[in-house]
Formats: sequence, C-alpha cells, structure tokens
Amino acid sequence: MEDVQKHVADIAMPIDRVGVKGLRLPIIVRDRESGIQHTVAQVSLSVDLPAEFKGTHMSRFVEALEHWSGELDYNTFLTLLDDIVGRLQARSAHVRFVFPYFLRRKSPVSGADCLMDYTCRVDGEYRDDTLTFTLGADVPVMTVCPCSKAISDEGAHSQRAEVRIQTRFKGFLWLEDLIEIGEQAGSCQVYSLLKREDEKYVTERAFANPAFVEDVVRAAAQGLDKHPQIRWYRVEVESFESIHNHSAFAVIESGG
Repeated sequence: MEDVQKHVADIAMPIDRVGVKGLRLPIIVRDRESGIQHTVAQVSLSVDLPAEFKGTHMSRFVEALEHWSGELDYNTFLTLLDDIVGRLQARSAHVRFVFPYFLRRKSPVSGADCLMDYTCRVDGEYRDDTLTFTLGADVPVMTVCPCSKAISDEGAHSQRAEVRIQTRFKGFLWLEDLIEIGEQAGSCQVYSLLKREDEKYVTERAFANPAFVEDVVRAAAQGLDKHPQIRWYRVEVESFESIHNHSAFAVIESGG
C-alpha cells in the first residue's frame, strides 16, 4: 500500500515533536513500602520529523507501547524510547507519563488511616543515544500568610498550595523522597481524612508555621539540595490564594 506519510511535504519545514497524547495505560511503579504499585498513566509519545517528510506513522507509537513491559524505571524507559526511534526512523523521541501515586497516610492525632494521592510524572527524551530522564511529583500543602498573621487582630488567611518538583538524578530516587520534601516545605501537610482532633492539630500547626510562597519554594529547594542523588531540579510553588482571584507562585531551578 502507498505510504503517504513519506511523501514530500508541501511546506519543507522540520517539526520538533509530532505524536500522540491522551493514551491511558496500566503501569507498575516502584513503591518504597510494598515494593510495587499498580496505577494508570496518561501517556504522550512524540518524535522529531524531518522537513522532507509529510507525516509520521501514528500507529507505531501505540505498537511500541503494546510491546513495552509496563514496568516503569530508567532501563525500561530507555528500551521504550529506543524502540520508538527505531520504529519511526527518528533522530529523537520523547515520552511523558503522568499518573496518580498513592501513599497510605495516618491522620496526625487520631491515627485514622487513609490513602492520599499525588500526581507524579516521568519525562524521557532520547537523542543521540542519550536518555534525559526527569522524575517529578506535585505535592499539596497548606500555607498561612505571615503578613496577614502579623497585621491581623484575629486570624490570618490560609490556603492550599502545590509544590511541583522535577528532578534529574544519579542512581535511584524514590517518589516518596520528593513527596516528603514537598510536604515538609509548607506550613503544614494536608490529609485525606481528618477527625476533629486532627483538624485542631493541622490548624494550630499551620498557624504556628506561617510561610510565604517564597518561603515554601526555598524550603523545598533546600531539601532537594541536600538529597545526595539529585543533580538538577526545578521546583515551583503555586499558592491558590483564598483572598485573591489569582494565584501567587515562585520558582527555583538549580544544577546541570
């Protein structure tokens, strides 16, 4: 059959990335507590396309996923990207997995047990036989505004914030490490299940530890700086302001 994708392009212009997104796939990730965890990822796959080709072969991305093991780690990610490059005769390939990762958390006073979910992501770019591998986690926290607390006779405004961490590292890095660094950076961590005694604890702890978005991003960056495996990171904190119709944010990037 005629291979229309290999026809000469009407406009001879290279494309940086072309591919598919929004695929859902069951995957297996490493879990520090139980060894492995089964979850479902949203997947994006892409390659570069030279100027002379009209299009890429979209079905081959799905074929590559079907032949992939489904176990998410550095070596299997490299295998997947190498397969995509070969199938699509590309110079570079990019894969992104975004998935919920679950940890069992105990409420701080009552000890009530409940699952907490965190949005995690893995990005891989394969170019010139080299894999750039990035691991990240989005961590919800609570913040209390130091300025509001200082100038108010009673109370202060508080809100939920999100610590978004991306890292490159040597050796092996647990998702739990990133989540813990993010949680420790806020005024207080958040929980799925709180009884009254837990709510009292969380409120009092947060108000005893007020933090600007600048304080949170610096605390997270300091935690990442101290981690022996991490060689590059980007951390962004977004505060979903409770007294404004906008968010506040801060970003620190460090390493090579």
